[in-house]
Amino acid sequence: MPDLEKDMQKKEKENDTCGKDETAVPKLPVPPLQQTLRMYLQCMKHLVPEEQFKKTKVIVEQFGIPGGLGESLQQMLEERREKTMNWVFNYWLDDMYLNNRLALPVNSSPAIIFARQYFKDVNDQLRFAANLISGVQDYKALLDTHALPADFSRGQLSGHPLCMKQYYGLFSSYRLPGCTKDTLVAQKSNVMPEPEHIIVACNSQFFVLDVVINFRRLSEGDLFTQLQKIAKMAENEEEMLPPIGLLTTDGRTEWADARTILMKDSTNRDSLDMIERCICLVCLDSPSGVELNDTNMALQLLHGGGYHKNGANRWYDKPMQFVVGRDGLCGTVFEHSPFDGIVMVQCTEYLLKHMKESSKKLVRADSVSELPAPRRLRWKCSPEIQTHLASSAEKLQRIVENLDFTAYKFEHYGKEFIKKQKVSPDAYIQVALQLAFYRRHRRLVPTYESASLRRFDEGRVDNIRSSTSEAFAFVKAMTDDKTAVSDSEKMQRFKDAITAQTNYSILAITGMAIDNHLLGLREVAREHFKELPEIFTDETYLTSNRFILSTSQVPTTMEMFCCYGPVVPNGYGACYNPQPEHILFCISSFKDCKETSSEMFAKAVEESLLAMRDLCNKCNSTTAKPLAKQDAATQ
Repeated sequence: MPDLEKDMQKKEKENDTCGKDETAVPKLPVPPLQQTLRMYLQCMKHLVPEEQFKKTKVIVEQFGIPGGLGESLQQMLEERREKTMNWVFNYWLDDMYLNNRLALPVNSSPAIIFARQYFKDVNDQLRFAANLISGVQDYKALLDTHALPADFSRGQLSGHPLCMKQYYGLFSSYRLPGCTKDTLVAQKSNVMPEPEHIIVACNSQFFVLDVVINFRRLSEGDLFTQLQKIAKMAENEEEMLPPIGLLTTDGRTEWADARTILMKDSTNRDSLDMIERCICLVCLDSPSGVELNDTNMALQLLHGGGYHKNGANRWYDKPMQFVVGRDGLCGTVFEHSPFDGIVMVQCTEYLLKHMKESSKKLVRADSVSELPAPRRLRWKCSPEIQTHLASSAEKLQRIVENLDFTAYKFEHYGKEFIKKQKVSPDAYIQVALQLAFYRRHRRLVPTYESASLRRFDEGRVDNIRSSTSEAFAFVKAMTDDKTAVSDSEKMQRFKDAITAQTNYSILAITGMAIDNHLLGLREVAREHFKELPEIFTDETYLTSNRFILSTSQVPTTMEMFCCYGPVVPNGYGACYNPQPEHILFCISSFKDCKETSSEMFAKAVEESLLAMRDLCNKCNSTTAKPLAKQDAATQ
């Protein structure tokens, strides 16, 4: 399989894979150096000790002197911009995903949880899966014929065409493990045929389900017939093979080592090839054995409940994994490197709408005797692989036991109340998260909120640094019991915090934030010099990249929600879904960190949102100036 990064740039010259509107998408700009250095100091001044900041300020000023190293690196970045489709794309992809050695479950792969289904029997489960696969075929056909309508930005800076390239990685990419760095590869090739199969995981066994046979796309009835065969084959204990999917739950280096061993045998090579080239995975899960509330459903989607439940009924390297559980637990787990969450949400909402519209008809098994039986993938397992499997199972269980997670629905109000305050719901919630963190920990920390860069060619995301100095002033005013701060002063600081959040958000979505720029300067320095400049080894810079609070707004129009794990050992993941009359928060942390508690943080979020509502109600008057609106495209 070719390297996706190189393949994408090559295809730019050959054809326009993003549709006719792609030509309207400009290149990502390189921000001015002095602007980034100034903003970097502003972002970090109130987050590190005073003496440390003084040292950092000297280092940054030295880096940015006229004719100095910073200007030289800036020039290199500007030259790189001229030669590439997107100057930061490969740097960002490596830094965010491919260089990361942690296991994918919880640490990297988010989950989307559907509304619980109520299956009367296994045939109901299989009908749902057949309907889902039929929807995948429809959606993939839109991509294959370049018929997917172009996206346009919404919100304050609305109407801009958005880059569509991420959609083309939904079913045509694969994350290949490497010893020191993974590779994002594309399955399309001049010598290999277009894949026409999916992989069905059932009882930790893997089966090849051809969705096109003799140039004919299988109907939903055909798919149901084939899934029935797979379910029966998976029950055959005499044919049971080791749960090889467990290996994909391990650290990336460990999985790369195990894969190298597997590849020595031709049977394993064939099985790996079928998985790596498939359209997607459909995981037919056994009953999870837990009460299916939002929290438990999210946990089961994130890690499968461990090796003794459905944790081995996965293949985490494949970007698209759809889970259909016998107990009605359904959703997706996605490998994040080829595309962003909003692209996954758009695809998933299409599938759910398709299923809702077509679910009224009863699908019966088609009597098509000529359909070949699905093929079970075979594995030859050496003692080394058995050792790897035992180790992977043990480590997955530690991940399961260490995750502290709660799905919390704030029901006192939703985005309609916030909009009545003339405030962007996203900005409001971000400020509330800062207040919640301060209530719990009496400090603010570097915060990550993803901001879409799809206004630009090959755009992914940059970071909105929500822990602004204005937010710091607001949270102190709201929690300081020693000095009496008036409600009008609190309200002014609230407005300042919203304005600061809004301004940074606009900078981020227009390519002017600091994180990608500093990353680019660091990586171009790494390419040209033996040692990194001091600005990138300074403790403040290292602190700035430890995102103790990792946040993302993932709004949905269908009944579903998104969740993910923390990105540092002492951190929180905070994904939120604002709805008209409620806000759903998915809060994650790790149990082995004594400083964090997902339940306590959720309680602090509730207290903060109630306090902010009370403040708004007290200060609400017809003479109040409207607060700034934040762009809605910062998901």
